[in-house]
Amino acid sequence: MDPILRIHLLMVSGMPESSIKTRPGSFKPCYLEAWKQGVLNQKIETGRTLMQNCVLCPRRCEINRFKEAKGVCRTDYRCRVSSYFPHFGEESCITGFRGSGTIFFTSCNLRCVFCQNWDISHNNRERPVSPEELAQMMIHLQERGCHNINLVTPSHVVVPILEALAVAVERGLCLPIVYNTSAYDSPESLDLLDGIVDIYMPDFKFWSGATSKRYAKAPDYAVAARRNMRIMHEQVGDLTLDEFGIARRGLLIRHLVMPNHEEESREILTFIAREISPETMVNVMFQYRPEYKVSVSRYPEINRTLTAGERARALEIAASAGLKRFA
Repeated sequence: MDPILRIHLLMVSGMPESSIKTRPGSFKPCYLEAWKQGVLNQKIETGRTLMQNCVLCPRRCEINRFKEAKGVCRTDYRCRVSSYFPHFGEESCITGFRGSGTIFFTSCNLRCVFCQNWDISHNNRERPVSPEELAQMMIHLQERGCHNINLVTPSHVVVPILEALAVAVERGLCLPIVYNTSAYDSPESLDLLDGIVDIYMPDFKFWSGATSKRYAKAPDYAVAARRNMRIMHEQVGDLTLDEFGIARRGLLIRHLVMPNHEEESREILTFIAREISPETMVNVMFQYRPEYKVSVSRYPEINRTLTAGERARALEIAASAGLKRFA
């Protein structure tokens, strides 16, 4: 039986959690070995050095984040958390039956005009969180029974995350890390995450520089995303699931289908199938709605939801591209 179908049947059958929990000790996240060998602490020191002339995202603002907070992300050496909780609205292999331990970071290195979380991603109002506090959030989510630690919009705060992870391991953290990113990361940042992150979950938003410049103020987004998909796949491979359909390691790509951008979807999905792997797990997402700065006067071409035809064609494109694991 397909493992995702199995988990769905277990959820709707009302069976007790004890009957579907993973076996104790059946999985060990890769960061435990990195911590044991001292590699995690080495990565933290390297990251701190990089923050002194910050190149931890493709913006490459080159500011000293220990002295300033004037880069595009407007974030200094600390992270800020909007909320954290067991999330039941992610992909079934991420959410599972006990939820994904989601931590939402404020601010972002993109400026998407349609951002549905703009009140979180485009502000920095929350107070700074120490590594100890962030570590305790991770431990709390583990104690709640979550399947993983899901870091949302983490690109600009990789180093504070690593610092917190070192503390959390000392306190008993043993859940896989989900790196839930826009894919606008730098090679230096992904190098820090190699051997730390088990599950990469990037959103491949745009294909052309003109589109990413218009909607995210980042003309190099597509080039960075294509490079990063390759790096992520080299690090973790295709997504693997345990016997209960829970993601354990690998790459899961999200693609948000947008109105009037069928060709962008075609290029993206074809690239994933041919240049990454036809076995790549891809979530073809239809949740787009006009939000934030989108209006008839400013962005008329995306000022509507998707049509049924656009949704159907996106799935047809995924299949014709040769992708074998998409929904």
